[in-house]
Amino acid sequence: MLTNPNTLGLFEEDILKGFKWLGIEHDEFYRQSERTKIYKKYLQKLLEEGKAFWCYHSKKELEAERDKQMTSKEAPRHICSHKHETSASAELQRDKEGIIRIKGSDKKIKFNDLVRGEIEYDGNVLGDISIAKDEDTPLYNFAVVVDDHEMKISHVIRGEDHIPNTPKQILIHEALGIEIPKYAHMPLVLGSDKSKLSKRHGATSVNEYKRVGYLPEALINFMALLGWNPGNDQEMFIMQELLKVFSLEKIQKGGAVFNVDKLNWFNKEYIKNSDTKKLAKNLINHLPGDWKKTAQANEEFWGKIVELEKERLTKLSDIKEGIDFFFYKPKYEKELLLWKKDTFEDAKKHIDQVVTLVSKVDDKDFDSEKIKEAVWDYAGEKGRGNVLWPFRVALTGLKKSPDPFAVARILGKEETIERLKEAVNKLI
Repeated sequence: MLTNPNTLGLFEEDILKGFKWLGIEHDEFYRQSERTKIYKKYLQKLLEEGKAFWCYHSKKELEAERDKQMTSKEAPRHICSHKHETSASAELQRDKEGIIRIKGSDKKIKFNDLVRGEIEYDGNVLGDISIAKDEDTPLYNFAVVVDDHEMKISHVIRGEDHIPNTPKQILIHEALGIEIPKYAHMPLVLGSDKSKLSKRHGATSVNEYKRVGYLPEALINFMALLGWNPGNDQEMFIMQELLKVFSLEKIQKGGAVFNVDKLNWFNKEYIKNSDTKKLAKNLINHLPGDWKKTAQANEEFWGKIVELEKERLTKLSDIKEGIDFFFYKPKYEKELLLWKKDTFEDAKKHIDQVVTLVSKVDDKDFDSEKIKEAVWDYAGEKGRGNVLWPFRVALTGLKKSPDPFAVARILGKEETIERLKEAVNKLI
């Protein structure tokens, strides 16, 4: 139970923000704690009609009854003797602590689950169902029945762990004389060990997925296919497509395993196919402060980096890895400039020539293809690795990075030549 209303507000805010980020807008919002008068009206109606009654059996008596049933291997339930009392004798019990129950049923309770088909319960197993601690404090099963009726809910869609609540709620519907909605009980999402998904499996809030760099489209697409399939091999769906093809009848009965590798695959695909300008704006929020300022000040420069890097990203937060050389001049030991058996003199000679060739590329045409054209023949003559390895290292300071032509295009002609000359100086 949450005793701090401020904490409750934080949970509400987190949930609503998560839905909004996913593109899911709620139609109506309410707090059960603010609907006491509504529930009280329905409780009083049942009490006045004799369909509900006060049960004054003590907690100790109920526990003893439950222990006896468990020993006899009977379903735990309470058949209350107070339901047969007259209003006068019930009034004498008013000074005792009690709860409100509705009278149970000895009939079969059947309902057609839209996922699982017909489900049947023996009413005798349920006993007399508790619905409220008092007229101002309804219990879950009663409150949700009233809420669904008041909000004109036609379909109740929830997890399969709520199936045992359904026959109780049907009896409450019948006691109130209100229409019973259609029920669909979804399979639970399971962890990798096939147990119910929990925090130990890495389960977290929607907003945490946002924070680490998942796209809402990817998360929606992934979740839609947990326990459902469209009847064909299609995997990529935008929201509008899902709204057209989704049906409860195609939901599987067995639990679906939460496979983070599959989620990552979806996210990678959505990132790769994202509009670069829109993606660049999202990615800025995952940069360190000083990088962020540079990216915001030079949108064209940042857009080129995103265009180059987007295909390697699995999560937006991955953008921080391996791009620092775009924001700072690289630091490296001069030995890194050597390709296999080359000497410092060999590396210096090749970088000097690259400087000469790159300098000839017109400033207006300084793109990857033109830079490659300028260097390629020389690299072919002297050896691709011998020329392109020190070229790459001089620009990035890394053993692995995008090709030097793409990096040079983003850095620009002036910065490219400056870094090449600095590499030469290391080799002198």
